[in-house]
Amino acid sequence: MPIAALGVLALALGALQSVLDPALPLLQRELGITPSEGALVGNSLLVTGAVVAPVAGKLGDRYGGKRVLLLLMAVVSTGGVLASLAPNLPVLLVGQVMQGVMIGALPLSFILVRKNLPAARSQAAIGLVLALFTGGSMVGTLFAGPVAEGLSWHWMFALPTAVIIVAALAVARLMPHDPPVRADSPIDWPGVLLLSGALLTFMIGLVRVTGSGLAPLAVVALVVVVAGLVTGWVVVERRTASPMVDLRMLAKPSMWHACLLTVVVSGGFGMTALLIPQLLAMPEQAYGFGADTTDIGLLLLPGAVAGSLADSVGGLATRRFGPRVVVVAGSVVAVATLFTLASLHSASWQLVVAKVLTAFAAGVGTTALLAGAATDVETGDIGIATSLLVVTRVIGVAVGAQVGATILDSGVDGATGLPTESSFVTGFTVAGLIAAVSLLAVRLTRSRTAKPRGAATGTPAGTPSAPAGTTATSHTSTPTSTSNKGAQA
Repeated sequence: MPIAALGVLALALGALQSVLDPALPLLQRELGITPSEGALVGNSLLVTGAVVAPVAGKLGDRYGGKRVLLLLMAVVSTGGVLASLAPNLPVLLVGQVMQGVMIGALPLSFILVRKNLPAARSQAAIGLVLALFTGGSMVGTLFAGPVAEGLSWHWMFALPTAVIIVAALAVARLMPHDPPVRADSPIDWPGVLLLSGALLTFMIGLVRVTGSGLAPLAVVALVVVVAGLVTGWVVVERRTASPMVDLRMLAKPSMWHACLLTVVVSGGFGMTALLIPQLLAMPEQAYGFGADTTDIGLLLLPGAVAGSLADSVGGLATRRFGPRVVVVAGSVVAVATLFTLASLHSASWQLVVAKVLTAFAAGVGTTALLAGAATDVETGDIGIATSLLVVTRVIGVAVGAQVGATILDSGVDGATGLPTESSFVTGFTVAGLIAAVSLLAVRLTRSRTAKPRGAATGTPAGTPSAPAGTTATSHTSTPTSTSNKGAQA
């Protein structure tokens, strides 16, 4: 029964985090917001979750997984209620930020499963919780349309939130308390706050710059603030005895190469994830398909399934071929798909196929980079290393979505108030070019990590070093499973 309550909670959380995907065009119409502002609503949840996820596991180990999970669910429930009652964009945005802490429920659920079940049963239970979270994402994609159109968009936040509250109460009653672990060093709260502030300031500034625009002096001030927060975070991490992130690990070529590639791969996918639903919602009288929220949810479902499958396939492919081969293969598929989509987008099935291919390509590519990083860092750094790549993946998706929204905003027809077809063509083309850049990035990082000819190891020049990740380890399942949302965004 306790594990069943965790499973229901994971299902409801997955549904709540995915309802915006098909409903974003409807929200933009009813709230009178631009595509850039609409993209910020979804991105705020992703960024918050990326910041919370690596911290939640540490807090759960230290203070007890059940205690921290229930506190997070209180925040998520409050955010869900705010979103369901939101009269305008600012209130909805606050609700989404609070809901974003739900991503931290996954590592906390794993802690509870490991502490309350034998090793053999805990592996199956962890898989079940992950499967239900992913399944919840599909449920949310499907039910958002009928609920938003039959009742109102407020109810698509209210219903999953009600289930979360009931499931959290069941966990509180049925799940045994897990004892806290005494730690030798305190949590690096200054580092957590500075990194969180830098990410949130960057995202809010991004939507202001790409949306309504800012004066040049305001842009400079924004850059200075973000740079100051990042600099302060680096100083704190270098001086603290127990940093949130070991900067020596982050400086490893394998880590920053993986971060660079993850940003590029995720950025192209983020643009596509924003553009395809917007094109489906365009009126048929123009060049679109007039799809309502229900239709958009059904058409996006195959892509959500492909994104979910990509994590497991990416992990298996990385074991067999290494991360660079997988990233190159995914990038080639993405480039071909996006350039084709720029020319052929007159039928809805073309958009569905493109969504499936790009979601799968981005999923296997970023998962391969996660798995490769897990094999190249010390065992004690696996959690934070993969968490950093999850953060990087989320930022790439978020920036890509904002860039795609900016292209649509800049191509609005003055007579209709709608983006022109050429703005979608431009968006798909730019996304294809970004995907092509990932191929160049793979080549450049390969050259920089190649060993010189005649080295003591005897490795020929041009052969990639440790990031190749060809060694199969049992760690690949952990990082890949934490990245579902980025693949389905």
